[in-house]
Amino acid sequence: MVKSNERKLTIARSMAEALAQEMRIDPTVFVMGEDIGTLGGVYGNTRGLIEEFGPERVRDTPISETGFIGAAVGAAQDGMRPVVELMFVDFFGVCFDAIYNLMAKNIYFSGGHLKVPMVLMTSTGGGYSDGGQHSQCLYGTFAHLPGMKVVAPSNAYDAKGLMTAALRDDSPVVYMYHKGLQGMGWLGTEPGATVHVPEDSYTVEIGKAKVVREGRDVTIVSLGIGVHHALKAADTLAQQNVSAEVVDLRSLVPLDRDTIRASVAKTGRLIVVDEDYHSFGVSAEVIASVVEHDLSVLKAAPVRVAYPDVPIPYARVMEQFCLPNPAKIVAAWAQMAA
Repeated sequence: MVKSNERKLTIARSMAEALAQEMRIDPTVFVMGEDIGTLGGVYGNTRGLIEEFGPERVRDTPISETGFIGAAVGAAQDGMRPVVELMFVDFFGVCFDAIYNLMAKNIYFSGGHLKVPMVLMTSTGGGYSDGGQHSQCLYGTFAHLPGMKVVAPSNAYDAKGLMTAALRDDSPVVYMYHKGLQGMGWLGTEPGATVHVPEDSYTVEIGKAKVVREGRDVTIVSLGIGVHHALKAADTLAQQNVSAEVVDLRSLVPLDRDTIRASVAKTGRLIVVDEDYHSFGVSAEVIASVVEHDLSVLKAAPVRVAYPDVPIPYARVMEQFCLPNPAKIVAAWAQMAA
């Protein structure tokens, strides 16, 4: 039943709304990036901003990620609150010095005398045949490097709240949004990502996971689009009388280990779903957070459903073969329960 006051937004619209609301109350907030002005962002997350705030505060940049991300670090240290879009997370290679050696470290290097209140927002994810240089997630790459907070919303409510929280944070925040959740028609989108979003400003705490489905037999932990795969798998498992609990991480840094551990202590089993690469990533860290804390709670070895350690294929059938999906999660349960 739809409530009369329900107001559903896509993630793209909720991000733009959060940006606009903060820009109205804080003149130090401005946005930079490629195609974020007149076009409104390739994924729609800055749509409408240039019409309201003009080109001084919504700045289209040349294709020079090192230049404009480095400029944002300087602006942040000088009292501004820049928001910078790295159009594809895959492009981090050309500007990683500005991200990791400047943005992430300068608070530490200054002995805490400088703040770097900036948001780096970037798109993640595959599934639409854009090849190995435009389809990665790389969550683990950014979460591994200290000095940056890292968030990844799975729905529009969290997307707005996390963006507002990131804009108000005095530390750099990497805001990773999945293309398949943005609500862009040309990409296709996950319907479950478009949810009720209050018009008033609000925050979602960075570093706090959420149990989005209660269960008793197995814990499925994921982030971004993986949360929707997990929920669909949970529906399938319910038909087999298996009760799955689904945990949405929402934030990678800080990582809410307590919520993960509490869920696994209840269910005794753990499946981690991650569209990032299988090895050395978020899935391994989630599992380590449980087994290093209390191995005795586990009734079976944890299983991860992640992207294999291969470059992402262009061919659709090959890419789909590699991507996590609900069927693979159900199969992981079967492996665990055997």
